[in-house]
Amino acid sequence: MVTESQAQGPLAEIYARSKAQSVAKVVPEILRTMSLRPDFLAAIDTASRLHFTDGALTRAQHEMVASYVSALNKCRY
Repeated sequence: MVTESQAQGPLAEIYARSKAQSVAKVVPEILRTMSLRPDFLAAIDTASRLHFTDGALTRAQHEMVASYVSALNKCRY
C-alpha cells in the first residue's frame, strides 16, 4: 500500500479528497489497499460515495448493513 506521505499525483488528490470528507479526517485503510491502482481506486471511491448517499437508506443505515455483512464474512472492513 502507498502511504499518505508517499502518494503523488492523482493518488495524492484522491487521498486528500478522501481525508477531507472523512469524519475521522483520515484516509480509510480500505482505500489504501487499492493505492497501487489509482485509476481503480478513483472508480471505487466514486461508486462508494454514490452508494453511501442518502436515498432509500440513510448513510448510517448503509454503514450498519456494511458493518454487519463484514462481521458475517469475518472481514475487518
